[in-house]
Amino acid sequence: MEESPITLSTLPKTWILDIDGTIFKHNGYLIDGEDTILPGVENFFLSKVKKRDYVLFVTSREEKYRQITLEALKKNKIRFDDIIFSAPKGERIIVNDTKPRGMKTAYGIPIQRDLGLEEIKIEFNEKI
Repeated sequence: MEESPITLSTLPKTWILDIDGTIFKHNGYLIDGEDTILPGVENFFLSKVKKRDYVLFVTSREEKYRQITLEALKKNKIRFDDIIFSAPKGERIIVNDTKPRGMKTAYGIPIQRDLGLEEIKIEFNEKI
């Protein structure tokens, strides 16, 4: 069964994304010696992530891999504002309030490792 799209406002967003298994092949930088971009990532950033949005990567990669990570993101033209390295490997929990008019301000989108971002369905609604 196909999942319904998430409907978001047209307000600026904060995107909080993992890197390994989401943006790049999981541990590709260790296994293959380089990062390989996953399917749909480029299109996701072009079509869903707007210039006025804030992009934060949270990764379990150790700080010693900062430079190769930054180079891979630049090479693949993945725009971001900040990266947190050495995050714990467990769950990532986002907690935010709901606006008085009912707009949800936090979403979690778990995806299967290394499938990329092609299957994420998001639409924007100016009325929210």
